This record gives sequence, structure tokens and C-alpha cells, in this order.
Amino acid sequence: MSSAVERSAPGTAPERAPGEDGQAAPYHVAHHTHRDVSGGWLRPAVFGAMDGLVSNLALMTGVAGGNVAPSTIVITGLAGLAAGAFSMAAGEYTSVASQRELVQAELDVERLELRRNPKDELRELAALYVARGVEPELAEEVARQMSRDPEMALEIHAREELGVDPTDLPSPLVAAGSSFLSFGVGALLPVLPYLFGATVVWPAVIVALIGLFLCGAAVARVTARSWWFSGLRQLVLGGAAAGVTFVLGALFGTAVA
Repeated sequence: MSSAVERSAPGTAPERAPGEDGQAAPYHVAHHTHRDVSGGWLRPAVFGAMDGLVSNLALMTGVAGGNVAPSTIVITGLAGLAAGAFSMAAGEYTSVASQRELVQAELDVERLELRRNPKDELRELAALYVARGVEPELAEEVARQMSRDPEMALEIHAREELGVDPTDLPSPLVAAGSSFLSFGVGALLPVLPYLFGATVVWPAVIVALIGLFLCGAAVARVTARSWWFSGLRQLVLGGAAAGVTFVLGALFGTAVA
């Protein structure tokens, strides 16, 4: 006995499969959700935390390699935290704002074309549907109906031609704030052992490496990748950066002395 329910067209209710008594049987609506892959917070937050951990750990181990006082390492770490956080925030704000302005400029061009040459734009949209396998007559009818509302037409053309959703553009402020906070948190981790009384660099290295592993594992939870591989990758890369800068700091310290 089969009780399968066929998928219905978007925007319509699924049909009910008939039951044994001839009445319409209750149906189960299958649905799923996706992660937000277009928002403006995830990428800067991830890169900010990673960059804060790796860059400040490398900076502090490089200075520690020069055989300086613990207070100097603390000042270096705090200065690196502040400078890096503000730099990341400013860079992300400028980058996202520039990208948003470029998209807005292209949307203005498309909006003007829709007003000046509506028939040409209609044919262009129909041609896009035909290229995706829709029959020409159906493509023309779909394009015609979708173009009735100017704003809807603009959104469709933006999606099809520019690959962007004009209603869901990333926010420069969100990107900047995410970068600032995440970099600050990441950069603070290697400083914490010194603030709690450590006088050698190894506790800072251990705390930072643990943070890198956890951060990589957390990112894997968002991207659905292997948590242990992602965590180990970040740990190895961060450890390598710290080791290289420590050696360079030791060489520079010897040369200066």
C-alpha cells in the first residue's frame, strides 16, 4: 500500500493522498532549512577571530623570542589587539560598503533600463529562462507575469544577471562590528596568561592553540565539515606561525644585542 505524497508547486498546498476509506488522508509537509550563506557577519567574524588569535600569538612569541621582559610582551599583545581590531573593522567596513555601493550602482542601471526598454528587458529575461530549459512560449509568459511589478522585475533581473538579492545586501556596520569584536576576543586569549601572572610565553601559546582548535571546530559546525580536521588545521597553522616568529624574534634579538 502506497501513501506517498507528490511534491506540489511552490506556493501551493500539497495534495493529500487518499486513505483506505476513500477520504483524504492527512499529509506530511516535508521541508528543510538552509544556513545563511549571504549574510555579512559570518565571514568577518570567522576571519576576525582566526586573525586575532594567529596574528597576536605570532606577534607576542616573536617579541618573547627576543628575550624581553614579560611586561613588554603584555604591552605588545594589548597594542596588537587594539591595532588589529580597529584595522579589521575599518577594512571590513570599507570593503563591504564598497561592494554594496557597486551593487546599488548596478541596480540603478538595471532600474533605468527597465523603464527605458521594458520590451528588451522582457525578452532578455525570457531568454534566460529558455537557456535554463524552459520552453520559449512558457518562458515569455513567465517573464511577462513576473515583470508586472517593477520592483519584482528589478529583483528578478538582479538575481539572474548580477547574482545578488537586492533585499538582502550585507551591512557594512554588521561586518565591521563582527570583525572588531571577534578579532578582539581572539587576540585577547594569548594575553590572558600574562594578565594572570605568567612570566613565560608557553602558557600563552597553549591557551592560544586551544583557542585555535576550538575556533576551527566551531567553524566546522557552521560549515558542516569535520570538526576535528578543521580544528587541527587551525591549530597547526597557528602553531607554525608562532614557531616561525619565535625563531625570527630570537635571531633579531641576538643581532640587536
